Amino acid sequence: METVVDFSSYVWLLLLVAAFASGLVDAIAGGGGLIQVPALFSAYPDAHPATLLSANKVSSIGGTINAARRYLRHARLPWNILGPAIIAGFIGALLGALAVSVFPPEPLRKALPFMLAILLAYTWFAPSMGLENRPANKIGRHEVPKAVVMGLVIGFYDGFFGPATGSFFLFAFVRIFYFDFLHASAATKLVNVTTNLATIIMLTSLGFIDWPLGLSLMVANILGSQVGSMLAIAHGSQFVRKIFLIVVLALIARSAYSAFFSN
Repeated sequence: METVVDFSSYVWLLLLVAAFASGLVDAIAGGGGLIQVPALFSAYPDAHPATLLSANKVSSIGGTINAARRYLRHARLPWNILGPAIIAGFIGALLGALAVSVFPPEPLRKALPFMLAILLAYTWFAPSMGLENRPANKIGRHEVPKAVVMGLVIGFYDGFFGPATGSFFLFAFVRIFYFDFLHASAATKLVNVTTNLATIIMLTSLGFIDWPLGLSLMVANILGSQVGSMLAIAHGSQFVRKIFLIVVLALIARSAYSAFFSN
């Protein structure tokens, strides 16, 4: 186990602020890693990347569980879709985390801005999409295989690479299963908990984990998720949609810079 955190450093305090902001954004629309992962890499440039990614997963899983708990008080979800997606997401993330040791994630890193641009354009030009919750009208025998495929594919992506996983899940629940943005955000949190857990298990088994750093940031992440989920529940799907578009736009800019312009 590698430990990089210095609790006496002002850098750690800045990381707590980043973790809070990450939890807040992630609870509303996903994409909290856009804030927390760059902050970790800037704070500890000499640490092994897998150690910092594991700290991010440990931190974010606490906020994700808290957000899911709050959402479930206000959103009823169809478990015949959600259950298979959760199981498939866990399996997919395990396979993705294993694949990191064999295949380089570089092609995905370069493709990510373009995938996000398609997602942004589709959402932008369909202003009514995700504003009405209609999964009960669309559930049939073909929905379970769709949920399994969605969980496996996006779960694998989360374990293998990770950025924007929450945004991909949220979009999939809205577009494929006709959730509104609020219910899609709630469903995303539940599936994302399992993909985060699977990645943590795999990285821990490989020796890449920093529990002191991850757990300390988890506290701030949970506080942020508390605020974010409260805002989403209070303001509804239209608010979540707006934040989703902003987050995806920021993810496009960040991922494009990382893939094509950074050294």
